[in-house]
Amino acid sequence: MSEIDFEELAEIELQKDEAEHAIMEKRKTSFTPAACEDTELSINHPYYDVARHGIVQLAGDDNSGRRVITFSCCRMPPSHQLNHSRLLEYLRYTLDQYVENDYTLVYFHYGLNSRNKPSLNWLQSAYKEFDRKYKKNLKALYVVHPTNFIKILWNIFKPLISHKFGKKITYLNYLSDLREHLKYDQLNIPEDVIRHDQNLRDKQKGRPPPSAKVPPPRPPLPTQQFGVSLQYLKDKNKGQLIPPVMKQTVSYLKNKGLRVEGLFRRSASIQTIKEVHKLYNQGKPVNFDDYGDIHIPAVILKTFLRELPQPLLTFESYDQILGITGVESSLRVTRCKQVIQGLPEHNYVVLKYLICFLHMVSQESIYNKMTGSNLACVFGLNLIWPPKGASSLSALNPLNHFTELLIDFYSKIFSSRTVPGEILP
Repeated sequence: MSEIDFEELAEIELQKDEAEHAIMEKRKTSFTPAACEDTELSINHPYYDVARHGIVQLAGDDNSGRRVITFSCCRMPPSHQLNHSRLLEYLRYTLDQYVENDYTLVYFHYGLNSRNKPSLNWLQSAYKEFDRKYKKNLKALYVVHPTNFIKILWNIFKPLISHKFGKKITYLNYLSDLREHLKYDQLNIPEDVIRHDQNLRDKQKGRPPPSAKVPPPRPPLPTQQFGVSLQYLKDKNKGQLIPPVMKQTVSYLKNKGLRVEGLFRRSASIQTIKEVHKLYNQGKPVNFDDYGDIHIPAVILKTFLRELPQPLLTFESYDQILGITGVESSLRVTRCKQVIQGLPEHNYVVLKYLICFLHMVSQESIYNKMTGSNLACVFGLNLIWPPKGASSLSALNPLNHFTELLIDFYSKIFSSRTVPGEILP
């Protein structure tokens, strides 16, 4: 079948999709892209014309601690209103912030139609433009609500897609399937996609039994280490200020991992991480030597920070930290110091311990390639996030820059405040 035939077939399938969706939703097929206002997006953003639509978004982390980026077709305006070359540039611009680390993509297919779809030639050239560095560290691509159009695309791209890359693609028919792989509440799924998902479920013959109700949260175990507050950990660990998980992972990595290339960039076996997570929560001993993978304690440390009920830098500091890029460059370290001085005492002690260690890691960057900037890209969103949802792409720069300043200017920022009982790595 020729490329022109495929193009025509793809167009037919898209029109079928549109007609079916219109019937399901009992409305006309007029196209209105789902709005997604990013209040943190500056009009001076280099890709404001594309970014303002919210097509590409950062959506927290998956269950392995990898950054998640979403692409929502329903937010794409008609082709005459969107420069697809600019969209490709913006996608590269976004991915360039993550391709050095493992990451995950979620593609929401619903909303792609004959009015907003790029040409197949554009799709082919786009795939070819994303070279090995983009594909190597992409660990999973989830295609949500696939249709026959996706099957046609697969036939077109099959000669270009390696077997190894093909194994990274997972097709999900319903949004609920995402819960198995990702932190669903962080995804910021467009309302149109949620409504479409419900329509698909309603259309099913003989509806499946409703999902079991989630039981009310149980009180944490006395030995719980993840998902509980710093105060809880202090009370359950004889007044120790540094949580045991942080103390043990930092100690192990300091002794055996400082010169490991790509430390904190790589993921680890999901099953092993779950096993270690469970051992810690049950109060059982963990010996990282048993696993033979230096990235396991690194992932566990990031997981611990990410599962704190409140970020280490606290919700109250979020807006102050976002404002760091609006401060004159020569005054930013002083501004960081002011924010850090305002933290609760316990948060300050734990943060100082962690940043001291990350500063050590950055000092070995000639070996491990983890500069303060690279570490900030990994840890920024593990130290601070907004009270609701995940941070937007436009918030990344200030959050990561703030973290980088903490690491690079550790001594200057933390030298003037000492808390009784504090320890350092």
